Amino acid sequence: MSPARPGPAAVTVVGIGADGWEGLTDAARAALLDAETVVGGRRQLDLLPPRCAGERVGWPSPLRPAVPGLLAAHAGRRVAVLASGDPMFYGIGRALTEELGAAAVRVLPHPSSVSHACARLGWPQEDVEVVTLVGRPAARLAAALHEGRRLLVLSADAAGPGTVAALLRDRGFGPSRMRVLEQLGGARERTTAEATADTWAEPPGDALNIVAVTCRRAPDAPRLGAVPGLPDTAYEHDGQLTKRHVRAATLGVLAPAPGELLWDVGGGSGSIAVEWMRTHPACRAITVERDPVRAERITRNAERLGVPALRVVTGAAPAALAGLPRPDAVFIGGGLTAPGLLDVCWEALAPGGRLVANTVTLESEALLAAAHRRHGGELVRLAVAHAVPVGGFTGWRQAMPVTQWSAQKPPGPEGRAESPALAASTDPVAPPASPRTPDGPPDRAGAAT
Repeated sequence: MSPARPGPAAVTVVGIGADGWEGLTDAARAALLDAETVVGGRRQLDLLPPRCAGERVGWPSPLRPAVPGLLAAHAGRRVAVLASGDPMFYGIGRALTEELGAAAVRVLPHPSSVSHACARLGWPQEDVEVVTLVGRPAARLAAALHEGRRLLVLSADAAGPGTVAALLRDRGFGPSRMRVLEQLGGARERTTAEATADTWAEPPGDALNIVAVTCRRAPDAPRLGAVPGLPDTAYEHDGQLTKRHVRAATLGVLAPAPGELLWDVGGGSGSIAVEWMRTHPACRAITVERDPVRAERITRNAERLGVPALRVVTGAAPAALAGLPRPDAVFIGGGLTAPGLLDVCWEALAPGGRLVANTVTLESEALLAAAHRRHGGELVRLAVAHAVPVGGFTGWRQAMPVTQWSAQKPPGPEGRAESPALAASTDPVAPPASPRTPDGPPDRAGAAT
């Protein structure tokens, strides 16, 4: 959390629903009547009666960067901020508490659109996954698509339901059932008839809507599980791909945890970074790829598999690593023979972080053996064989064995808190993807497995 900064004497955040003033509690009404400044979206401000006499200030766009300046402009005044539904659920409450500190912000929540939707649908809220597309790319919905799952998708505008239907069809989930719930809790509340994404023809309705989806996978669509080791066919690649079984073993050693940042050096097709991010919505990754064509391919794979926030850096490591936020884990899948790469990655790693490197060449294997002598850890050989026809019989075809070194950096005196990378960013994912590339086509470990 950011340290408290100068701001208003008091900020009260009031959640308000489509039912407007009539749906507010006495405490919420009192806070709005007492406020000298009321900040909110124009739609929210229009819900207030004339007797709320405070100065009404609309949020500028983009909203998040404007928060510090707007608070400073009204310092010392009694400020009330309007938010849709629950301010701490994908709402402005987060930005305000990060800016001012939790002690300086009073939050008066209202039932969220998710609470209303679950009540209307008869869905237990704890069994529902919520995906917001407000200010976020629609592609992130793809990571939540699993047979039988119930999703509530927060739309950014009236076009949201159509966008959701199109993505479901594109990702092989056209049979999924959809309903749109609009203006929940208000006089103009409406729920559309249920239809499949394949047959969705509902015209754009109210901008204030939420899309309910019951996921159904088409019979010919690939099944993508929730754990690492997606089928190789899930990726667009040119052969520079850490193959499925080696990839699953590698992610197991990397051990992603919520909020952690991975450097994927020598990205190839981006499979390690993609599956790191798919383990939890808060996992972040930066992949470094030297080949611009492969970098663009990584971006497409990330988009297709539901992690469009994967950051792609195009350039040769170790030079391309300069200035990147400190990682909690590093995977080196290519370019191990680049002078100094292993040492740069080890030094950059946060205390307690993990480094994993794979190779299929003798030259790089010697480097990993030397690193094992210096830093300890574990040195293993991964071998995979596939059954193939041999005449009229079946035999084993051995893939190139992969040598893997993994080690954990000793914790510092303050452990993970020493990493400036996570302290510097409140965004759960890395900045928007840009073309990126790693440096190791010759020894992309697992490319031939």
